[in-house]
Amino acid sequence: MVSRRGFLTLASSLPAAPQAPRPAARRRPNILFFFPDQLRPDWFLARKNLPLETPNLASLAKSGMQFTRTLVSSPLCAPSRACLATGKDYARAGVRNNGQDLPLDQPTFYQVLRESGYHVMGCGKFDLHKATPDWGIDGRRFLPEWGFSDGVDSAGKMDAIASGAAEPRDPYMAYLHRRGLATAHVEDFRRRTGNNSYLNTEPSPLPEEAYCDNWIAARGLDLLRRAPSAKPWFLQINFAGPHNPVDITRRMERTVRRRQFPEPEDYEEHSVERHNAVRQNYTAMVENIDRWLGIYTEELRKRGELDNTLIFFSSDHGEMLGDHDRWGKSVPYQPSVAVPLLVAGPGVSQAFSSDALIAHYDLAATFLDFASAPRLADSSSLSIRPLLQRKATTHREYLLSALDRWQMVFDGRYKLIRGFDTEPPAKGKPRTEPRPMLFDLKLDPNETSNIAREAPHQVERLSKLLL
Repeated sequence: MVSRRGFLTLASSLPAAPQAPRPAARRRPNILFFFPDQLRPDWFLARKNLPLETPNLASLAKSGMQFTRTLVSSPLCAPSRACLATGKDYARAGVRNNGQDLPLDQPTFYQVLRESGYHVMGCGKFDLHKATPDWGIDGRRFLPEWGFSDGVDSAGKMDAIASGAAEPRDPYMAYLHRRGLATAHVEDFRRRTGNNSYLNTEPSPLPEEAYCDNWIAARGLDLLRRAPSAKPWFLQINFAGPHNPVDITRRMERTVRRRQFPEPEDYEEHSVERHNAVRQNYTAMVENIDRWLGIYTEELRKRGELDNTLIFFSSDHGEMLGDHDRWGKSVPYQPSVAVPLLVAGPGVSQAFSSDALIAHYDLAATFLDFASAPRLADSSSLSIRPLLQRKATTHREYLLSALDRWQMVFDGRYKLIRGFDTEPPAKGKPRTEPRPMLFDLKLDPNETSNIAREAPHQVERLSKLLL
């Protein structure tokens, strides 16, 4: 018997066998992240009774995966975006409301991507320094500290007006001032403010190319076209829409005016016609973002990068759009806390819909996972890559969301809310602890029947999961 040592000695004395050339290592995937502001979870794909025309999003859903139960950790711009950037929940991300900046000592997934060799880019409304309304005319303030290699940070819709009406403090208003369009835009937005910034549905005076979302998307193409070819890239497009006010261009208006939309749930204020006009404008903003998704897809195809680019589509929070006589976000109802999530690209299953429970900040770990990058320090984010590759069917047992005094937990069927005032206290009266709200979303998806008194065992069970 020949010893193992002898076998190795004999083998090493033989002439080396010819070896086939090694295949070139596959480049790590590029990542394109389309990130609208205030897009509710049911308003991005055509559904029954919803005359929405988003063919590029439909194509993305067909070539990838849709997640139907994705909730943000907090339904407000700055906290939600801080949770995503840090991969942490609301309690630990360091931003409690829109009056706080993301602490610069908080690690971000952008930093990890950059340190791992990615060219990290972003444009539009980041909202990570909401309390400091100065973006720099070049839009680069804090971008290197957050982890970006290149980018353009611009103000949100109303922040741009508040900060730059007379003298610009962000790149978008600087552009409008250079074009001689700032005065008309400021006057238009001031007409849209008041008790409800949704009700003015007149078209914007801006030309098509100067409309904010079109300007943002064009800056993203600039970034992509000057990115170094030797590195994989990450690009986040932070659209300003479909956030209120519901300003749209004349071209966008022509596409939606004759359409009829379903009425809000459980509402009394405003007429059916007025709600329909608002929903027309909201739809026009969504469809314009879909148009840009098509433009970017074609750009990637021309560059030969489409087959090696992951495309993510989501939002920072939802929009009530008149449901329960509420507008905007900041409340624990599903149209506010839930968001769309679509993913397509290499390694992603096609034409599949998942009802797994996803925390929105799980995208941080997912980006890093696909990039073969280290985990984000002190993060509670969990990659959804196993779901995307059909290696798992479940993800989390429950989801949390919170803002200021209220907090909620959702286990996939029952949703418990504590600390939420459905009505503000009367003037001069002390604030009392609101009674808990419990909804069975299987039987009551529109959240119209509070069953907390009828199901105290569910209230007790879910209360133990709250922060």
